[in-house]
Amino acid sequence: MPTESTNPADPTRSAALEATELTVQYPHAPEPALDSVTLVVPRGTFYAVLGPNGSGKSTLLRALLGMVPHAGGRAHVFGRLVSDWDRRALAREAGVVTQSESMAFPITVRDLVAMGRYPYLGALQSETLADREAISEAMRLCDLESLEQRFLSTLSGGEIQRTRVARALAQEPNVLMLDEPTASLDVRHEMEILELLRASADRGMTIFLITHHLDLAARFADRMLLLDRGKVAAEGRPRDVLQEETLQHVYGWPISVSDDPATGVPRMTPLSTALQPAPERAADSS
Repeated sequence: MPTESTNPADPTRSAALEATELTVQYPHAPEPALDSVTLVVPRGTFYAVLGPNGSGKSTLLRALLGMVPHAGGRAHVFGRLVSDWDRRALAREAGVVTQSESMAFPITVRDLVAMGRYPYLGALQSETLADREAISEAMRLCDLESLEQRFLSTLSGGEIQRTRVARALAQEPNVLMLDEPTASLDVRHEMEILELLRASADRGMTIFLITHHLDLAARFADRMLLLDRGKVAAEGRPRDVLQEETLQHVYGWPISVSDDPATGVPRMTPLSTALQPAPERAADSS
């Protein structure tokens, strides 16, 4: 009888990431940060995770990578329990861009991007030609070539974020997981990063993107997950998830959904509560 392959890059497995009844409970928190979340992210999919602040989006990313303890359920990365992965091997498969990080020492843009190659290098091993090519290509893709020798302390927030995305791309992962990677970017660089992620998914990389941008998620994602207070509110294709009634319930705000005439995908418009029609009054019985 065939057995499950232990090769993490086995292309015959369809799922890059899986969660089954995944639950995370932080100490002293009254409710779980994740409450029995189940999802499947197929390989080569652009998968967006949405939800209000505090809905569990960042916790989900960390739980899928085994960075926080599971109170219940299971997480698999390329068909293997995340707890069974060697961390160095997992770092070669999964690149991560978190919301923020701090550097304890001065570092240049090029040196930070080069850190993406650490999972491939042994102790005191110098960069190979393949490493240098991966670093250069990642910097080119993120429009960082002119900033190569600049220290991070001299950069804008958006430039730092592009550097962190480039570091993850230099890693050449099979799945790239990003938590609000475009939050500090101007329109041009935000769109360039999202188009880059879309093209990467089209070439076979799995993209797992946490974002607050409903319209852009609808435009670029193949599938999406909407979280509400740690639970799955909806999951599926953007048009199926982005329903007015669902969004209004999750976000607690009136939201209109219509097709964008320029892109043809759903467009979300938050409405002013002052403009909402008054409830109908009962007929005068006098």
